[in-house]
Amino acid sequence: MFVVIISFPPIKTGKDAEFREWFAWSNKEFAKNKGFISRRLLKSVKGGNYVAVVEHESHDTFMAMHNSPGHAEAGKRVGPLFDGNPTPQFYEVVVG
Repeated sequence: MFVVIISFPPIKTGKDAEFREWFAWSNKEFAKNKGFISRRLLKSVKGGNYVAVVEHESHDTFMAMHNSPGHAEAGKRVGPLFDGNPTPQFYEVVVG
């Protein structure tokens, strides 16, 4: 299994609800891709920025989704809600 942990930048003031709506919409879009397992949005109990955990069958299936027209559309929709850019970290599951 391949896992991506995405640290989102600060969400612009007044755009939090719109960001959460976008995340729910984009989950439905990304779930259409082969190899997609799950995608969850997390918020620290101590405050701060959102983090997403994305699970895919493999690096290849993740990259196919990442390079899809649906992913490009999702990025276009969410970009104006951020102050900065998301930062992904990539992992392979070794025990689980």
